[in-house]
Order: sequence, then structure tokens, then C-alpha cells
Amino acid sequence: MKLQQFDFDHLRNLTIGTVDYVSPNEIRVVLDLSAPQNTALNTGVPTLFPRINGFVLIPNENGALVGLISWLGVEHSQYPKRKGFRDFDLIDLPFPLRKMSITPMGTLKQIGKIENKEYELERGVYSFPSVGDSVILPSDTQLKSIVENKEKNANVKIGIAPIAGNANVKINPDKLFGRHIAILGNTGSGKSCSVAGVIRWSLEEASKNLEAGKKLNSRFIILDPNGEYTDAFNDLNCEVKKFKVEISEEEKDIFKELKVPAWLWNSNEWSSFSNASGRTQKPILKRALRDLRSGHSDSVDEFKTKIRSYFSSCLITVGLDLKIGAQAFKAESTKFGRKLDSLSNDAEFFATQSEDGELKTQLENISKEIRRIIAVRFDSFTDRQTGNLVEFYRDFEVKEVNEIYDLIESFLEPLGGVVAYTGPNEDTPVPFNITDLPDHIEHLGQEAGVIQFIDFLVMRMRTMLAETRMNSIVVQNDDITLENWLESYVDGISIIDLSLVPSDITHLVVSVISRVVFESLQRYRRTNNKLLPTNIVMEEAHNFIKRYHESGDETSASQLCTESFERIAREGRKFGLSLTLSSQRPSELSPTVLSQCNTFLLHRIVNDRDQELVKKLVPDNIGGLLKELPILPTRKAILLGWATPIPILVEMNNLKKEHRPKSEDPDFWDVWTGKSERNVDWKSLSDDWQNTNKKEEEE
Repeated sequence: MKLQQFDFDHLRNLTIGTVDYVSPNEIRVVLDLSAPQNTALNTGVPTLFPRINGFVLIPNENGALVGLISWLGVEHSQYPKRKGFRDFDLIDLPFPLRKMSITPMGTLKQIGKIENKEYELERGVYSFPSVGDSVILPSDTQLKSIVENKEKNANVKIGIAPIAGNANVKINPDKLFGRHIAILGNTGSGKSCSVAGVIRWSLEEASKNLEAGKKLNSRFIILDPNGEYTDAFNDLNCEVKKFKVEISEEEKDIFKELKVPAWLWNSNEWSSFSNASGRTQKPILKRALRDLRSGHSDSVDEFKTKIRSYFSSCLITVGLDLKIGAQAFKAESTKFGRKLDSLSNDAEFFATQSEDGELKTQLENISKEIRRIIAVRFDSFTDRQTGNLVEFYRDFEVKEVNEIYDLIESFLEPLGGVVAYTGPNEDTPVPFNITDLPDHIEHLGQEAGVIQFIDFLVMRMRTMLAETRMNSIVVQNDDITLENWLESYVDGISIIDLSLVPSDITHLVVSVISRVVFESLQRYRRTNNKLLPTNIVMEEAHNFIKRYHESGDETSASQLCTESFERIAREGRKFGLSLTLSSQRPSELSPTVLSQCNTFLLHRIVNDRDQELVKKLVPDNIGGLLKELPILPTRKAILLGWATPIPILVEMNNLKKEHRPKSEDPDFWDVWTGKSERNVDWKSLSDDWQNTNKKEEEE
């Protein structure tokens, strides 16, 4: 449809002033003496004017520039010249004139014929006015066109705009959830209700477009640190799953046990969990993970494959030592000798496992020959100061190392030659017995002669894996596979209650869940060449997505958690994964994540640091709207960014009491006066806390 100009004859009746000053982010207006003082009647309906954050129009060749009133006042100026009157002989004395400052917000265009009175708001300002241009009041229809979102799929009503005649404020879920959204505000400002609301209202609207009998194909993963969202999505037309730790008998029909098995963790997450140091402990930890993920089998063919893979790795290692030269087996001869001793022991062990007589003989021969070579270089002495026996290896010769290399190479030829390791790496999510990991690390430490450096690592792992609540979350359950874990946690709405997760692994659990979801969506796109729209909701985001500073080799679980969300913030949109962040302290959030948010829903924010940060993140041209942040009432919020054509003050829909997150204020008075009963059984609570009941059941 062709865009037409405004009906300028009609606009004359709506003129309230003229442009006095123009800059890219501010336009000042002198109000006419006849302009309304508090209520305008010439717009078709009574309209409060002038008032802060109201809208005015400045007609131009493209339609009309939309301005947001950011300042009102009276200034002493020259007496205004009135049209049709001879005022030239008046004495030029200061005269109080009403003035206002407006911020340019967009361009309102008329669609179709003038009599249709249909308008459309477009982002951006095409042309700025000149001094002397008329400023007019928008009609009721124009006011609603400014506020109402007329984009395709903008069907979800989240509230009304009191400043625009209570016009409906609607959003397009593709824009709201298609990019990251931050819902910010102090405690008690309605932030949690807005989080639950935008999801619930979007899915309720989507349900209206479903065929009868079908369910919504939606994916929301709600990471809930305080257990607030348990009942927020109960009656939606989609699968809602609830996960938590320590489920009572009464809760078994409602909740599922939270399981984030440790085989899902990658090597960095294991390093964080065990506080593994970079030089000695991390390499051994990675090798142990690689070994355990590779698994074991009694099949003869798989046994030969395993033997071939192991000795191929050994051959490559010895070959690298030869390339490095004397430094590998002379300067560090004792370390090299222990490595050969471990190789000899492994060959002997494999020989005992082999059911093939010829293969067994070859393995025994390898073990014997390597032991013969290293025996020549082995030596020891007694330390005079301590009286301890010190064992060491003298320098090896290149000839001896070559002999070992040729020995392994000859052994591999009948098995098919050298093969590169193609099994799972240390980060592949392949199930293995978690309790075997500390033992295997200890074994590898003994082989490498560094057991004294990994004692603490092994002890910490055993202690933490033995902790009851932690054990129930991370230790392998035979029923859990990668396939059914993804099906359980990614499909539908998954509410993950983190309130009773041990503090030692809370950040780790969040990091693993977010990373695995992200990587699964990456693989989905690669396999299907399509995106699978998914949204991760992070409540109390400032506790999990913190600012951090690089600190040496060791990476904390908190830093890993932040890094995981930073990666999603930067790359998630490409794979259909978006974030909904809820926080009361935006100044503590990672700048990387916050800067990637395209839509903001701002509730009351009182802290000056948080206010300053928000002002830096959002565009400068929203006038005095953000100055209202410290005084916004509950349920009032400022919506701005990608999901709305212009920033707007919204009164959010009222969420039914049964759907609200459990974040209401405590009823001190009613409890004090006995109107609300509170019976406390501290014995039952302490028994549950100390796992006394479980211990008695086990006994």
C-alpha cells in the first residue's frame, strides 16, 4: 500500500507549539499560549497534556517525527508575536513561556488513504525538523499506532501503556526470544513475575494456533537457584518437567531426581571440580579420562584393537623422544627410564589378559627386552643425610632407544601397523564408572613416578564423590544415556531446582547443563541444517555469570560457568539458543553477556552503579525514561531494544497468584499475631538435613 502524507488541514487544530532548537538527540519546543494546560480535548478523546514521557508529533515529508517528552518548564523569553495581531510596538520585557524538550524516537507513517487513518511506526529518524516547524498532539489512533507493535507474529500481549491511553503492548516472540533478553530490577519490583509471564503469555498465545489434540513444541530450560518456578507453568499445553535434589515420597509424582552425571563433564570441568594443577595433575587427569571413556571389552578382536591402539601411541611417543634428541632420554633419563618401565609392565599385563598364545608370547618378549635394556641403566645410592635409598636411571644411548622403537614397530606390523587413536577423547560424553577415576589416576601417577604430586587430587576426588547429596547427582546411573538425558532436559519446559544442590558443584552443574545444551544444538544444526529454537532462563544471573579476571592455570567453577554463558551469548543465536537473564545486580554481571542482550525489560533499579551501567548499555536517545528507574512501582517496567519499535513504559499483565514464582514478601505481622500459623518441627528438619532417616533405612 502506498504511504501518504498526513492530513495537514486537520493537523492545524492539533498544533501545540513550534520547534525552537534542533540537535540529533534533543529538540526543544516553545508551547503556544493557547496550548492545553493539563488536558487536551482536541485529539478526539480527553488527553493529559503536557506530561513527562508523553508523545508529540512533528509532521515532515516522510510522515511525522515521533518525540518523547523528556523535560517541561517555564523560561523567561521575549513576548511571542501572535499571528494576525500587531505586537511590534510592545515593550520587549521578559515573559514566562512554557517550553519542553523532546527526544526523537522514530517516524510515524500513514498507510493507505487519509480517511482510513491507519498508521505504522518505523524505527529511526529520516529527517529532522527545522526551527519554526509545528509540533502537534497525536490523535488517539496515532497514539496507539506508536505503541502497538504491528510486526508479523506480534501477537503476545504483555501489558498496557498507561502513557498512551492504555494501548496494548504486544511483542513478537521471534524477536523477544530470538535474541538474548535481560530482565533487570530490584527484589520486589516484579522481575520474577515478568520472567514467568513473558514465557507463559507467549506459550498461551501459541496454543491458540495449535490443531486440536496437539502439544506445543517448545523448549525452555529454567535454571532456578531458589526453587521459585515450580508451579509457574503447570497448566500449559506442553510437557513440563521438574528436577530437584532430595525428593520426598510425596514429591515423587511431581519431581524427577536431578542428574548431571560426571561422565557428561569435559576435562576442564573435571579439573575445576578436583582443583587439578596445570603442570602434573591435568595431563594425568586427561589421560585417565581418555582411558576410562575408551572402555574395556573381553572380545578378542577388540582386545587386539586395543593392543594395537596402545602400542601405536607408545611408538609415537618414543619416536617423538628420538626427534627431541638427547634431552629426552639423557637430561631426564630417570623420567624416561620410568616411562619405559611402565611400558614393560603394561606389556606384561596385556600378556596375562591375552587368549591368543602367539600374541601372548610377543607381548612377553617386548616386556622382557625393554626390561633388559633399562636394567643396564638402572642404579641406586643411599642418601647420607636422610638414609633413604634413591633409585635412578643413568643416561640412555640413542642406539638403545632405537632398539626399543624397532621392537614395538615389528610387533605392530602383523596387527596392521601404527594406528592413530580414534576413540573418545577426554571431553567426549561417553559413560564410564566414575568411582574408577581416582583409582586409575593413582595408578597412572605411580607409573609416571609422580604419585606424591597427585595425592591431594585423588583424596579430594574420593572425598567429594563420597558426599551423599553430590553422589546422587553426579555418579553414574545405568539408566541414563546421553540420548535420554538430552530428551529429558532439552525437550519441553525443564524447571531445574538448584536450591539444594551442594554449593561445591552448583556452578559446575549450571556450567555442564548450559554447555551440553549448546553443543547438542550445534550438532542438531550440522545434522539437519535447521535450527532448534531453545531458550535458557538463568534466574539470579549475577551469581552465575560474574565478572572474572584471568588467574593462572587453575580455572574455578564460577569462571567456567561464566565462560559457558559468554560463549552462548556470542554464538548461541546461530544455533537457535538464546538466553533470558534475570538479575537484581546488573553491575556484577559479565559485560560480555550483558552487552550481547538485545532486549531489556527494566523494573525498579535503585542502586546508582546499576543505573549507570544500564544507561551505558541502552541507546542514548530514550530521553528521561531511564530516570524513572528508581521510582517505578511494582509491575511497571521499561521495555526497550530489539523486541519493541520504541522504548515504552509498560504496566505488565497481572499474573494469577497460582502462576507466580514463589518470591513473595514474608508475612511478619500475620505470623506474629497468629493469623498465619507456622508450626516448626526442628527435629524432622534436622534429621532430613543430616540424612539421619536415610542412614537408618540403610542400616
